[in-house]
Amino acid sequence: MEQRTARLTLLIDPRKKALFEQLCAQEDVTPSQKVRQFIRDYIEQKTGKDWLELDQD
Repeated sequence: MEQRTARLTLLIDPRKKALFEQLCAQEDVTPSQKVRQFIRDYIEQKTGKDWLELDQD
Protein backbone atom coordinates (compact mmCIF):
# COMPACT_ATOMS: atom_id res chain seq x y z
CA MET A 1 0.00 0.00 0.00
CA GLU A 2 1.30 3.44 -0.91
CA GLN A 3 2.41 5.60 2.02
CA ARG A 4 2.26 9.05 0.40
CA THR A 5 0.23 10.80 -2.24
CA ALA A 6 1.15 13.12 -5.09
CA ARG A 7 -1.12 15.29 -7.17
CA LEU A 8 -1.58 14.63 -10.90
CA THR A 9 -3.30 17.39 -12.88
CA LEU A 10 -4.52 16.82 -16.41
CA LEU A 11 -6.64 18.56 -19.00
CA ILE A 12 -9.53 16.69 -20.57
CA ASP A 13 -12.40 17.51 -22.91
CA PRO A 14 -15.46 18.51 -20.82
CA ARG A 15 -17.70 15.98 -22.57
CA LYS A 16 -15.29 13.13 -21.83
CA LYS A 17 -15.00 14.27 -18.22
CA ALA A 18 -18.78 14.32 -17.77
CA LEU A 19 -19.18 10.87 -19.33
CA PHE A 20 -16.28 9.48 -17.29
CA GLU A 21 -17.89 10.80 -14.10
CA GLN A 22 -21.22 9.21 -15.05
CA LEU A 23 -19.58 5.86 -15.75
CA CYS A 24 -17.66 6.00 -12.48
CA ALA A 25 -20.88 6.75 -10.60
CA GLN A 26 -22.49 3.69 -12.19
CA GLU A 27 -19.64 1.60 -10.75
CA ASP A 28 -19.89 3.42 -7.40
CA VAL A 29 -16.28 4.62 -7.58
CA THR A 30 -14.85 8.11 -7.69
CA PRO A 31 -13.02 9.30 -10.79
CA SER A 32 -9.84 9.46 -8.69
CA GLN A 33 -10.23 5.83 -7.64
CA LYS A 34 -10.71 4.79 -11.27
CA VAL A 35 -7.69 6.75 -12.48
CA ARG A 36 -5.54 5.21 -9.72
CA GLN A 37 -6.77 1.77 -10.82
CA PHE A 38 -5.92 2.55 -14.47
CA ILE A 39 -2.42 3.65 -13.44
CA ARG A 40 -1.83 0.55 -11.26
CA ASP A 41 -3.04 -1.71 -14.09
CA TYR A 42 -0.80 0.04 -16.62
CA ILE A 43 2.27 -0.17 -14.39
CA GLU A 44 1.57 -3.83 -13.68
CA GLN A 45 1.12 -4.55 -17.40
CA LYS A 46 4.43 -2.88 -18.24
CA THR A 47 6.57 -4.06 -15.31
CA GLY A 48 4.94 -7.17 -13.89
CA LYS A 49 3.01 -8.00 -10.76
CA ASP A 50 5.95 -7.35 -8.43
CA TRP A 51 6.17 -3.67 -9.40
CA LEU A 52 5.81 -2.50 -5.79
CA GLU A 53 9.08 -4.21 -4.92
CA LEU A 54 10.90 -2.21 -7.61
CA ASP A 55 10.62 0.94 -5.50
CA GLN A 56 11.80 -0.67 -2.25
CA ASP A 57 15.55 -0.41 -2.94
